[in-house]
Amino acid sequence: MTKAEKAKFVIKTLQEIYPTIPLPLDHKDPYTLLIAVLMSAQSTDVRVNQITPLLFERADNPKMMVKLDVEEIREIIKPVGLSPAKAKAIHGLSEILLDKYNGEVPATFEDLESLPGVGHKTASVVMSQAFGVPAFPVDTHIHRLMYRWGLSDGKNVVQTENDAKKLFPRDLWNDLHLQIIWYGRQYSPARGWNLDKDIVTATIGRKSVLDEYHKKSSRK
Repeated sequence: MTKAEKAKFVIKTLQEIYPTIPLPLDHKDPYTLLIAVLMSAQSTDVRVNQITPLLFERADNPKMMVKLDVEEIREIIKPVGLSPAKAKAIHGLSEILLDKYNGEVPATFEDLESLPGVGHKTASVVMSQAFGVPAFPVDTHIHRLMYRWGLSDGKNVVQTENDAKKLFPRDLWNDLHLQIIWYGRQYSPARGWNLDKDIVTATIGRKSVLDEYHKKSSRK
């Protein structure tokens, strides 16, 4: 099966499994999405969704956020990890949004990536989910599955993103990156992986990945 054929199979299968796609991070506008995505670095969406209501109850816009000091923010978001750096970034970017963008989240990659604590992946999530601009943010699930499926060599997330964008139609990027994330969590996780439940990898998986899986299974 060629990569193009594999890509078509992925699209068809994921559209059948996820005809409607829930958003992983709870938010109500571009600002709360930006903060939630920033907080999700090296944390889980479940944990972030537990903490953001506590933070947004105190401050759900830049004007309110800058009234909190960095230490107050850090104390609230402590459970998500890396709280000192994240609290500083949240306070700093809120100040910049007020000073430079009239309190609004900018809708360009360049402006978003210039904000403290906002890298390419975070900017891509905001651009796709808040503003509907085609983007393909690559998280650990997408990185893992693109390699498992033989669609990318998986050397780094930049390469994986480039490969995904070449393979999949631009108008599907925003849905597809979310569908792959949900699929990775539910059917093709890094740990506790059961190939019998993973129809996509079982059908189009990289030979070396499938061989390694069967080798490990035979040892059990």
